[in-house]
Amino acid sequence: MTGLAIMVAPNGARKGHAEHPNLPITVDAIAKEAVACQAAGAQAIHMHVRDDQGRHSLDANRYLAATDAVRRAAGSELIVQITTEAVGQYNSHEQIAVVRAVQPEAVSIATKELIPDPSAEAAAADLYQWAYQQRIAVQHIVYAAEELDNLLDLIKRGIVPGQHHSLIFPLGRYATAQESDPAELVPFLARVREQGGAERFTWWTCAFGAAETASLVATAALGGHCRIGFENSFFNADGSRANSNAERLADLRASLHGVRRPRASRAEVLRALGRPD
Repeated sequence: MTGLAIMVAPNGARKGHAEHPNLPITVDAIAKEAVACQAAGAQAIHMHVRDDQGRHSLDANRYLAATDAVRRAAGSELIVQITTEAVGQYNSHEQIAVVRAVQPEAVSIATKELIPDPSAEAAAADLYQWAYQQRIAVQHIVYAAEELDNLLDLIKRGIVPGQHHSLIFPLGRYATAQESDPAELVPFLARVREQGGAERFTWWTCAFGAAETASLVATAALGGHCRIGFENSFFNADGSRANSNAERLADLRASLHGVRRPRASRAEVLRALGRPD
């Protein structure tokens, strides 16, 4: 089985200090959290930035500042992934603009947000082709198993280039109270197997709610990769509320003791996040 990659998602787009006082929101707080999470075993950080009022932002300058701060604090080994997540605030043109302006090492994109209708396909195709040529690691956010069919169509028609693709499945996103269940992996993995399996896809999960650790242990045991952090859950495997993202990482690593997979190299993590071969 391939090496295991672990990415931390320390803040997300929606939560604030009302939900957890230690949620890292400012650039300095994100950089400090990145250092602690790297020491706890994270190989990559999935990064959201906020405006001066703490609201979700796709401002390129804020992403550049946060990326620079993380790299100065944590060094070049930690992979920085930005996201185009719209949160109902940004259109496809704004999502495209931030990727081109930041030119990140890695980015996560929800195709259903980038291409809300066929009129957006041409601009999206230009972005995907440019990112492929720049060797930017593009990870596709797939919220439901049927969304993979749409992505497969885009790949077939050449709008999304490449022979190998990275997917992330957010478990619990549409569940009652956003509580995940490891069983949600079944339709996702069935679809992946039907469409070529590991030869075509590398897959990750993140998981909302109290079952985050259990869902990620199942992911690792089944050959996937793990994204963990306060974006999705504050809870450890025993139900206790974690004080930090680093604590969540430590809890996951302790829970993974029976899963015999080596730590993925930096190059392996980048490929798992979608960097073209």
